[in-house]
Amino acid sequence: MLLTSLSLLRQPLSFVAAKWQTLVRTAGNPYRPELHYMRGPGPKWRAKHQASRLDRPL
Repeated sequence: MLLTSLSLLRQPLSFVAAKWQTLVRTAGNPYRPELHYMRGPGPKWRAKHQASRLDRPL
């Protein structure tokens, strides 16, 4: 009887343990790609291309 009760508890407990591990792994991951998103050309690119744009004829 006790062995049957333990085997019935094993599956839900392993499910909870797997979900907990996933949560901890996700929360502990320091990489956040949205923080490294490139927002466009920077000031050096603009300075370089502004000069070439002014030199060309209309």
